[in-house]
Amino acid sequence: MSTQARSLSPARPEPDGVPQAKSAQDGRVTPMMAQYIEIKAANPDSLLFYRMGDFYELFFEDAEIASQALGIVLTKRGKHQGQDIPMCGVPVERADDYLQRLIGLGHRVAVCEQTEDPAEAKKRGAKSVVRRDVVRLVTPGTITEDRLLDPGRANLFLAVARRRVSDSEWRYGLAAVDISTGRFTLGETDAAGLPAEIARFDPREILVPDSIHDDPELAAFWRETGAAITPLPREGLDPASAERRLKEFFGVATLDAFGTFDRAEIAAAGCALFYIEKTQIGSRPVLYPPSREEAGATLAIDAATRANLELTRTLSGERAGSLLAAIDCTVTPAGARLLGERLAGPLTDPDRIRDRQDSVAALCEDGALRDRLRRILKRSPDFARALSRLGLGRGGPRDLACLRDGLLAARDLGLELAIAPNLSRELAEAARTLQALDTSVADRLAALLADELPLQKRDGGFVRAGYDAGLDELRELQQDSRRFIAALQARYANETGCRTLRVKHNHMIGYFVEVPQNVGEDLLREPWKDVFVHRQTMAGAMRFSTVELGELESKIASAADRALKIELGLFEAMAQDLVAMSSDIAAAAQAMAVVDVTAALAELAMRLDWTRPAVDRSLSFRIAGGRHPVVEAALKREGQPFIANDADLSGKDAGHILLITGPNMGGKSTYLRQNALIVVLAQMGSFVPAKEARIGVVDRLFSRVGAADDLARGRSTFMVEMVETAAILNQATARSLLILDEIGRGTATFDGLSIAWAAVEHLHEVNRCRALFATHFHELTALAERLPRVSNATLKVTEWQGEVVFLHEVVPGAADRSYGLQVARLAGLPVAVVERAKTILSELERSDRENPKRVFVDDLPLFAVAARPEPAQTAAPDPLRQALESLDPDQMTPREALEALYRLKAQL
Repeated sequence: MSTQARSLSPARPEPDGVPQAKSAQDGRVTPMMAQYIEIKAANPDSLLFYRMGDFYELFFEDAEIASQALGIVLTKRGKHQGQDIPMCGVPVERADDYLQRLIGLGHRVAVCEQTEDPAEAKKRGAKSVVRRDVVRLVTPGTITEDRLLDPGRANLFLAVARRRVSDSEWRYGLAAVDISTGRFTLGETDAAGLPAEIARFDPREILVPDSIHDDPELAAFWRETGAAITPLPREGLDPASAERRLKEFFGVATLDAFGTFDRAEIAAAGCALFYIEKTQIGSRPVLYPPSREEAGATLAIDAATRANLELTRTLSGERAGSLLAAIDCTVTPAGARLLGERLAGPLTDPDRIRDRQDSVAALCEDGALRDRLRRILKRSPDFARALSRLGLGRGGPRDLACLRDGLLAARDLGLELAIAPNLSRELAEAARTLQALDTSVADRLAALLADELPLQKRDGGFVRAGYDAGLDELRELQQDSRRFIAALQARYANETGCRTLRVKHNHMIGYFVEVPQNVGEDLLREPWKDVFVHRQTMAGAMRFSTVELGELESKIASAADRALKIELGLFEAMAQDLVAMSSDIAAAAQAMAVVDVTAALAELAMRLDWTRPAVDRSLSFRIAGGRHPVVEAALKREGQPFIANDADLSGKDAGHILLITGPNMGGKSTYLRQNALIVVLAQMGSFVPAKEARIGVVDRLFSRVGAADDLARGRSTFMVEMVETAAILNQATARSLLILDEIGRGTATFDGLSIAWAAVEHLHEVNRCRALFATHFHELTALAERLPRVSNATLKVTEWQGEVVFLHEVVPGAADRSYGLQVARLAGLPVAVVERAKTILSELERSDRENPKRVFVDDLPLFAVAARPEPAQTAAPDPLRQALESLDPDQMTPREALEALYRLKAQL
């Protein structure tokens, strides 16, 4: 049996005195099981964690699902309608670990607690069941527990609503909420931009009204998002109801103070609040007034491009190896989340970008200030999330300590910035926010909290000695009692001969004696059965009470209860004071995150010799000495240099297209990706890995690099390639940047080449955007002769003593071969296969030279292929073949064979 979870023994009595669940022959159920069935019926889409003593129990199908998902023992408890009741359970003290695993697997959990004391239940009758009710629903987008959250990633849920603007067009409202920090963001987009916006937010859960969820045109999209999809009923989600819900939640008569919102945005916001009310069940999270993101304010990057560029996660789903991992030098969880947010949504306003760059530049120039700020920030815990838990009533003493340390760090950071010269506008605003924060509550927290803090407030002992005189007196009484408990434990251990006997306490059964099960069996018999009264049988242990222990408990209980009541009162008063300051504290937390990100990017720039890019509203794109930040870091760890390369796609009225040819493994994909990553870094406000960079703001970034089968949707690799290419050609504007690799290579040569050719023409004439187009169709290089904004570049390669050497250097011109056989040999193909391929290639090239067939498109030579030989009309006899056929080697002597060989040679 697992040591982390267990199932109750069918013979064990209930903590609340209810006998085990079983059904009579007429189908009746016990009161406890009737209560469970009623609560489960109200939460059919969630696993029900049903509190029974020190465990959360699961029954029926829930137990079977949890047992398999968590790897815990599945047992049974009585019968229901003639069938055994499957059951398993997890300890309350370890519930967070199991919740994390269940949520990670996509399950929802309803947490059902006992809402009254068992003693109160007994007053209603000996068989009365303790009242229980669901106190919260735990879903992927609504978790707040520190151990369940990724400290460096926002835990968003996203609500979606829509309004019709024409017979064929919808506008979608989005509400992104992170209840672990209070973030509440609204936005709007059209149907084409919806996938990119959802990819930018990267929510853990998406709330979709039935009308949208059931739309057949969107059904496949919801299946493929990767987030948990939660359908919601349509009732009460209309804009009017949503606006009323918003006003009531924030206590305002009008939403005008928050901004001007579209009807779809208001509907989405109302949907988000409805879900919060449904999942938090009476608890009110600390949410800040909604802020609106203007459409087009961030660089649009669709999900496929994000995956190809590996911005925040690699293609395998790992953070390590992503761009975010390569640039993350932040020292606080809030800073790490803000860095990820900025990387996911680079700006499109050059003025805002320059504000961020000014901040990075200021801390690049003042290294001493940067170091001092980072030392202070390292002391700051994740106090924004701690404040959220306090607001929801789930906080503990350690959350108070988190607020204490965070506020003290905020004070020190504000003082440091106050005396710093030449601050940028962004840093100066952060300084003002921090200096305006009333941090006197941090001093009160420091005086209140003890040095060693329990995890749960119900455990007590978190108030510092000397803070409250009445509490100190009660603690002295408890200390005397504890000494008596220790003496009693020693006496019982000596009398029974059990050295592992322990006197323990829990909130359900009070004080008890716990011994191993084999010793417990002896205590059930003479001479001990009149001294030790059996209470519980556990897995491997038994619990007993004694008359002495009961008398002692009654003496201790009064002092302990009064002491805990004082501590809880002090806790609640402090928590209320902090929640009342939530707006100021949240603003300070955000200001500290901004300082952290700025200092981290400055540290990165100085450490790696990155430069400040010029970002404007032109169509420029000039990169001198550009480098791939992730590949460069990997090579540096191996002691190898990275070959920097230039790129110029600048244009006045339209962008330039660079056709890139070159050998396999020459570095084309790296070159494509590095230029896209430089754009992302530049527009998020970072310095970039280049000697010099000038970038006209990019509105949309598209990537089609590599593809794979989508078997679930019945799509081949080529179909996936064409779908992505179609999206690019239909959406790219003159301000967009495209990186395209191997368009058309997934089908027959003529088909693929014609598609690639037409795509380049369309990009040049219709989209008029900046593009890097890598290809192995060398024939495409002829387009540079007829399209004025198309030019060629290639990756240099050389051969040394029969070996191919990739130089990874991009130069003007076109490649004439791909070195595929050399790469095949490096990949480990059998030597015989490589040699045979060489022979075939040589024959094909010779045939092409001897019998070329020219193909023209619009009078432009496209490519040459070997002409098929015409069938021979009258084939003349071959004398050499006739001579060979006349020989019989088995009948020839060695001398005759040698003479025959000379005769054959003479006929050549």
